[in-house]
Parts: sequence; structure tokens; C-alpha cells
Amino acid sequence: MSAYTYNQHMDIKFGHLQLIDVPEIVSACTEPWFNQTLTQVNDSVIRLGIVQGEYHWHNHPDDDEFFFVLSGRLFIDLEDRTIELGPMQGTTITKGVMHRPRALEKTVMLMAETSTIDPIGDTSK
Repeated sequence: MSAYTYNQHMDIKFGHLQLIDVPEIVSACTEPWFNQTLTQVNDSVIRLGIVQGEYHWHNHPDDDEFFFVLSGRLFIDLEDRTIELGPMQGTTITKGVMHRPRALEKTVMLMAETSTIDPIGDTSK
């Protein structure tokens, strides 16, 4: 069992050819750190993150991870710098790179990653 208390839903909420209404999901969210897998595209998934606060330092040894901000501002701390993303900006974090996402205000983002990724990641260096 994880020591982290994030509200992460790994189930695929929408099948192919279904309408995905992101504003409706955002308006219903009351959690400070919420992730929902929206849909699967081949061997990858698209997740919606509605976040405020800090995630923990971690990496994904075998998986790249793409972040795309829809609203708010996301900071992704790396060991040597911080990437700041505003609305309609994105970045890919290379597999194995230690990082910590954080948001000072409510931030809505999409993430694209493999369907087998563990969002908690590896917390060791």
C-alpha cells in the first residue's frame, strides 16, 4: 500500500467514440490532487490531472511522461532547474529523470503516458 494519499483513478473512464467533457469533470472535482485516466490510445493513456499542491520527488525508470497544461500553472522541479508551464504549454519528462510536479494554484492538465506506468514512480535515485 502506498504512503501517498493522492486521488488517482487508473481505470479508463471513457471508451472510444465517447464524448469527454473536461470542464464537467473539473467542476465536479473537490480533491486537491486528482488524476483520472480518460481514455486509451493504442498502448498509451491520456490522463486528466486537477492539482494544487506538491507531488513527491520520483522518476519512471522505463517510461517517458508528457504534461500539457490546460489552465493554471504547473511547475516541474528537476534536480538542476524548474520547468514552468502555463496554459497551452507542455513538456516531456524523459524516463529515469527525477522530477516533482507542483502547482501553487488549481491547475488542470493532460498527461500522456504508457498504460502500465505507476504514477507514484520510483522514489529512490
